[in-house]
Amino acid sequence: MAEIYMGTGRRKTSTARVYLKPGSGKIVINDREYNDFNEYFENKVWTMHAIEPLKIAGLEGTLDVMIRVQGGGKNGQAGAVRLGLARALVSYNSDLRKTFRDKGFLTRDPRMVERKKYGLKKARRAPQFSKR
Repeated sequence: MAEIYMGTGRRKTSTARVYLKPGSGKIVINDREYNDFNEYFENKVWTMHAIEPLKIAGLEGTLDVMIRVQGGGKNGQAGAVRLGLARALVSYNSDLRKTFRDKGFLTRDPRMVERKKYGLKKARRAPQFSKR
């Protein structure tokens, strides 16, 4: 049986679990099969962002990709998939670690939405001040 490589990625409130195995380049996202990532992400920028690790590694079409992604919007999901894919590729081929580290693919982006505080309209936006 073929070896399965796994990586987990998170971004904002999105979480992606990425599973790789040698194959013909089949893409399955949330139990639905897609011809390419653009069908799921619908936006070329998000698609390019998500599959960048595969392109850099030069392994497009040689690995079957199975992704479970949930939470957040498509932008956060693309970032989560990117990190998960990079981590899974490093477990597939540890020689890629330095390349991915230099390009920043293995760094978790810690930025999250700041919570709203009481007495304010948003996280930092105060109510409009009226002198009279």
